[in-house]
Amino acid sequence: PVSINPEAFPAKLWRLANSSRFRSVRWDARGQGLLIDEQQFVSEVLDEAAGGGSSLFKTKNFNSFIRQLNLYGFQKVSKGLAVAPRPFSGAGAEAGGRATGFLHHFYSPNFCRDRPDLLVHLKRLTNTKKAKPA
Repeated sequence: PVSINPEAFPAKLWRLANSSRFRSVRWDARGQGLLIDEQQFVSEVLDEAAGGGSSLFKTKNFNSFIRQLNLYGFQKVSKGLAVAPRPFSGAGAEAGGRATGFLHHFYSPNFCRDRPDLLVHLKRLTNTKKAKPA
């Protein structure tokens, strides 16, 4: 069986989606796509790196994280305004306990909740793969 490097972007993302510690990234209802709460993701995951902690991903910038998703072949399904009635700690707590931000929905056929074996098929696109054949 082919194994995937646990430090590779797809493996980290899969662990993040399956972790109960992080609330900013979760599976969609069918377990075949990712829902990412932009505001919460920045404070929960990316700001760890900004605060001197170790981030799962090598960036503090949300757009750079999205670029990584695109490089691995994820497709944006939708982006909408999300108002979540869950308690919100830290910045934004004064907004009546509601977190408001953009909810991004991404999909890849090789990224499914119950199929970690598919992660080996998620390859980073290189310039040669992106170039159109002549």
